[in-house]
Amino acid sequence: MKAKSVDTILLGLVIVLVVSGCLIFSSASLGLLARSGASFSSVAFNQFLFGIVGGGAMMFLLSNIYYRNLRQYAFYIFIFSVLITLAVFIPGIGATHGGATRWINVFGFSMQPAEILKIGFVIYVATWLSGMNQYITSFKSGTLPFIGIVGFVGAIMLMQPDTDTFMIMAAAALAMFITAGGRWRDVGIMVVSAIVLLAIVAFTRPYIMDRLTTFMHPEDDPQGAGYQIQQSLIAVGSGGFTGRGFGQSIQKFEYLPEPIGDSIFAVYAEEFGFVGSVLLILLFLGFTFRGFKIAAVAHDMFGMLLVVGFMTIIVLQAFLNMGAMLGVAPLSGLPLPFISHGGTALLATLTMVGIVLNVSKYRK
Repeated sequence: MKAKSVDTILLGLVIVLVVSGCLIFSSASLGLLARSGASFSSVAFNQFLFGIVGGGAMMFLLSNIYYRNLRQYAFYIFIFSVLITLAVFIPGIGATHGGATRWINVFGFSMQPAEILKIGFVIYVATWLSGMNQYITSFKSGTLPFIGIVGFVGAIMLMQPDTDTFMIMAAAALAMFITAGGRWRDVGIMVVSAIVLLAIVAFTRPYIMDRLTTFMHPEDDPQGAGYQIQQSLIAVGSGGFTGRGFGQSIQKFEYLPEPIGDSIFAVYAEEFGFVGSVLLILLFLGFTFRGFKIAAVAHDMFGMLLVVGFMTIIVLQAFLNMGAMLGVAPLSGLPLPFISHGGTALLATLTMVGIVLNVSKYRK
């Protein structure tokens, strides 16, 4: 099939999000100047080198590589992503922060391999589901192996632990399963099983229960578990209708935890107010609708599943992050795609976008 041009609307939205992210990140990063041990220059350099340069290069490269070529390498990509994720448990390589072992240090650089696992996981699941055909409706031949694949990845993620990222990946896999023609009865069984599993994990890991309790009653512990959401709401409220102005956030200086991480939307809302927040949300909504439209007109099932998987991961993560900062979703620690600190995360996000753009070149 002859390739067409990439979806210019999606590409334009991504460029606007990345440029906006650079501006928002640069302002939020100034909050590091008031914190001991934090280096503005090193953080900005890593974000630029790995995220902007590396991510942009990967997006360009993968938008020009026929996406169907990924099928023959899907298993090897998946195994590589699993092995590099397991490297977090190797002494001397894996790094622990805040009680979680999610990072590896290589040649002086830190990266979160779960971002690579997201890509390998979606490519492998898309390959597997697109080859199932009529077997997808069989519980024994379709649903059970699917649960096994997701459960295998879940075991790795829960060992770190990184429950939030796994939930995003599981949601993407479920969306792909539905798109591939999985039966709603089986979907219902998996959803109920996931809720039961989440309840068990919540009871065995107190920090998850604390998050849920804090979400329901953040005012109960304003200096402890509820501190981040309280400071976030202060930042959002301080922004008013039009905001304090670019670079004028007060909360990013010593008040908001992780002003360049999962709290960056609160910094943005304080500086650009209600108007700016709505504009950013509309950008993500436009990105969402355009991405899923590409899935709807994809040339084949494999391409459709790739787009559904990648779009679900990016979009769900974005709206959960913004929802948490607005107090309408539990705090998760998930970064805001295209904007939050994390060179590996931005690299992975733009890699996903590159594959989506390539699928758009072979639309019906």
